[in-house]
This record gives sequence, C-alpha cells and structure tokens, in this order.
Amino acid sequence: MSNDTPDSLIPYDEIVQEALRAVVGRVLGSIVNGGGTLPGAHHFYITFKTGAPGVSIPPHLRERFPDEMTIVLQNKFWDLEVGAQGFSVSLTFNQVPAKLTIPFAAITAFVDPAVDFGLQFQAAVEQLEPEAHEDAENDGSDGDGDGDGDGSNVVSVDFGRKK
Repeated sequence: MSNDTPDSLIPYDEIVQEALRAVVGRVLGSIVNGGGTLPGAHHFYITFKTGAPGVSIPPHLRERFPDEMTIVLQNKFWDLEVGAQGFSVSLTFNQVPAKLTIPFAAITAFVDPAVDFGLQFQAAVEQLEPEAHEDAENDGSDGDGDGDGDGSNVVSVDFGRKK
C-alpha cells in the first residue's frame, strides 16, 4: 500500500485561492458601498505582482517596483472602484497622484492590521527570482498600524502544486 497522495482531478487549490481573493473584493466593495471611507481604524495593505496580466500602474512605479508592490489604503485614496475581476484606486506617491488598476489574481497578500487579519495567496504570476525593490511608501499611511501581531489571523494556503 502506498503512502503517496493521489493526484486530484479537482483543482482544490485554485478554487480556494479564487474564493479567498473574493474576500478582498467583497471587503473593498463594502467600502465603496459605504461611501468610500474606511470604518474605524481599519486600513489595508495590499501586495500585488506588478508584472501580472491586467495590472496598470504608471511607468515610474513599475521601474521602482519591477516585481511586487504593497499599497496602503488608509486616509489618502480616492476613486476606489471594484469590479468582478479586480479594482482600481487613485493614490499619491511622493505627492504625485497615480491611478492603479489591480486584478484580484495579481494580489499576493491582503492585511488589515487594525484587527490583525491577513490573507496570503499563491502568486498567480511566478518568476524564478524576484528582483529586489524598495518598500512602497504611498502617502496613505500614517504609520499607526501595529504590524507587530503574531500573525494568528493570517490565512496562508499553499497546496504545493505538482508540476
């Protein structure tokens, strides 16, 4: 008798990733439906692959973040729009406004430090070695998030897809 797990004909990992990304869409959609203001101390860190299909960011940001970028939705954002496949938002970077369009499939992490909640996703676009980049510092963060939680509310799903 073999201890090897049989290959599944059902793509469970993809189904779960899609469902968890829908959480991000639902949360952002509730912000839009609530007038575009985050309730209480909630704020979001959203990390995404800048080279993923459908991502639209200004060239100067793509140069600065060739692989992955983290944005903060807290105080200074506007024009948040949420669709079935992704969202767009306007932010400022070093006092320069920029509109970003991000498909949900490009998101690799979503964190709300105000309630110690986070989701991590398998990268939809994988590269062998990510290039080094600076941390994103858009003008939306006042730096009051604790970020020092133990990660107890972070959900990470990685089924170790066979290739």
